[in-house]
Amino acid sequence: MPPQGAIVAVLALAGLASSFMFTLVVPIQTRLPDLLHANRDDTAWVVTATLLAAAVITPIAGRLGDMYGKRRIVLVLLATLVVGSVIAAVSTGLIWLIVGRALQGAVTGVIPLGISILRDVLHEDRVDPAIALISATLGVGGALGLPISALVTENADWHALFWTAAVLGAVVFVLVLLVVPVSVLRTAGRFDYVGALGLAVGLLGILLAISRGDAWGWGSAATLGCGVGGVAVLLVWGWYELRIPEPLLDLRVAARRPVLLTNIASVAMGFSLFSSNVSYPQLLELPAPTGFGLTLLAASLVIMPSGLVMMVLSPFSGRLASTVGPRRLLILGAIALIAAYGFSLLLASAVWHILIANLLIGVGIGFGYAAMPMLIMRSVPQSETGASNGLNALFRSLGTSSAAAVVGAVLASMSSVQDGRTVPTAAAFQVSFWLGLVAAVIALTVAAFIPLRPAAEHHPALPNGH
Repeated sequence: MPPQGAIVAVLALAGLASSFMFTLVVPIQTRLPDLLHANRDDTAWVVTATLLAAAVITPIAGRLGDMYGKRRIVLVLLATLVVGSVIAAVSTGLIWLIVGRALQGAVTGVIPLGISILRDVLHEDRVDPAIALISATLGVGGALGLPISALVTENADWHALFWTAAVLGAVVFVLVLLVVPVSVLRTAGRFDYVGALGLAVGLLGILLAISRGDAWGWGSAATLGCGVGGVAVLLVWGWYELRIPEPLLDLRVAARRPVLLTNIASVAMGFSLFSSNVSYPQLLELPAPTGFGLTLLAASLVIMPSGLVMMVLSPFSGRLASTVGPRRLLILGAIALIAAYGFSLLLASAVWHILIANLLIGVGIGFGYAAMPMLIMRSVPQSETGASNGLNALFRSLGTSSAAAVVGAVLASMSSVQDGRTVPTAAAFQVSFWLGLVAAVIALTVAAFIPLRPAAEHHPALPNGH
């Protein structure tokens, strides 16, 4: 078997490539209507398609990994990333760009699968720090990828962004093939195709309502139809999953108190993280007096240190979780987020204020995202690790997508005309900081009720005795 450090490094690189896809088009997002000769509502699908694909594929990929081998599914997802990137790179119109971006979104499933692989192949003493590192890539890839995307956009044609993604995906594919061992732990049974279809349809309905509600109108027939229809489909799906012998997701495991509460905290933590991802860059780039007038590259460099903090903290997070337990680590993460937004509400009049707040965001997400998969895998059997981690990643996605919609709507609705341009007001940013703060308080409150020791499991995915 290859050295365990090499396995961790390759899976971390796969996680970075995955999270990079979410900030890949940020530098060209406002220019897409002109580049693609389409209206702004249509070009918004370039971002929305990635979000929807990620949310739908991640829990399904987790179950496929449990059944057919986690490395095999990781390779399939990376190959899908390469294909999607090439399609986007050669596209000249909106439709094919959206198709390519949807295929890119599928790669998000490599992070929960990578976490599950670590449990299968690493020595027990190395599992927690490695999980913390892979979990950190959810935030690190976006924070580090933003200045890279800005540099590529400023010095080359926008299609180069997608060629860069294709090369990155191909390199990671080869490294996974050469370094990561074949999965030997498999779950017997047949894949639940009906359950996968039901989950996909239900999630698409809800996420469409969340992500497009501001454009369609929150009370419009399209938004309500998608939202209510999605909830109805998921209710029927849950009823079905509880009555078949080999479900896509074992909802009885998902309903265990530590798993359920961790997933609820994940929604709040994801919302709190993405509130800053939406508000801080805009505040840095807007002209005075509302913002600071930085270029996209300069603003990206202010945001980037939060990703570095997550990366630096990851080995410390793993050791701390082994000492105090992942629940307390999650609580510490929520406290750091509360401190970040509290600081922003008091001080947001200089660039260094945003830098300090963003560093605290990095601490909060570094601790919080490291704790979540540890809490999950201490509470589920080995046969459920891929699916359970995929479900947890889905809940985080629900939080981030909700934040993108809600905070985006706040900044759009609370705006004024400045030099012929409609920009968010200072009050709009204050409201967005309050939203992030409230979400962090909810995460803290929920985390406080997670049991210190989960119920005994005959074959736990992680030992309970850490």
